[in-house]
Amino acid sequence: MPIDRLSVLTALQTQGVAPVFYHSDPEVCLNVIRACARGGAKAVEFTNRGDFACDLFGEINRELIRTDPDVVLGIGSIIDAGTAAQFLNRGARFVVSPCLVPDVARVCNRRMVAYFPGCGSVRDIGEAQELGCEIIKLFPGASVGGPDFVKAVLGPMPWTKIMPTGGVDPDAASIAKWFGAGIVAAGMGSKLITDAAVKAGDWAGIETQVRATVDAIAAFRAS
Repeated sequence: MPIDRLSVLTALQTQGVAPVFYHSDPEVCLNVIRACARGGAKAVEFTNRGDFACDLFGEINRELIRTDPDVVLGIGSIIDAGTAAQFLNRGARFVVSPCLVPDVARVCNRRMVAYFPGCGSVRDIGEAQELGCEIIKLFPGASVGGPDFVKAVLGPMPWTKIMPTGGVDPDAASIAKWFGAGIVAAGMGSKLITDAAVKAGDWAGIETQVRATVDAIAAFRAS
């Protein structure tokens, strides 16, 4: 599939869950990302953690483009435009921040790449939309009001597309609570891709957990 901004936005909303992951070993990263893709979540957020993360991302993404071209690999934890540009030059298909950084939005817009800024207030959300952000990352999701905050925002601003990270668990009750409030997707990290599964090299287990989560979201939407 062509990986432009619109297809990235569509893929993320369709799968409903954005796996969030980092590991320093490129082989582990490739195995986890491929397991997520097999489980139905082809759009994955790799996080920018520490020195040489940009080089690691480039190595992983170059391999994925060669072997798994339908994987949509984005980069998270970006807080400045220079770092965003480095990852964009290594093929990042979307960029995520823990906070709203207008300069990052502008860099992404010039490249027509989706930007999901972290927002914790209605003011943040309004400014992000003014900068052209289609989906905003509610962060930290549970700490800034959770599903009640989502419902409150969608009242006067029903066009808002919210993707919380932090507080959404891969189980039916949490999915019903958050998606029932009106979110379009959710970022999930260690509860989706557990440390135990990664340490054990249980790629099939990760695939199964991701598939179950994608299916649970689809089932809730269908109901």
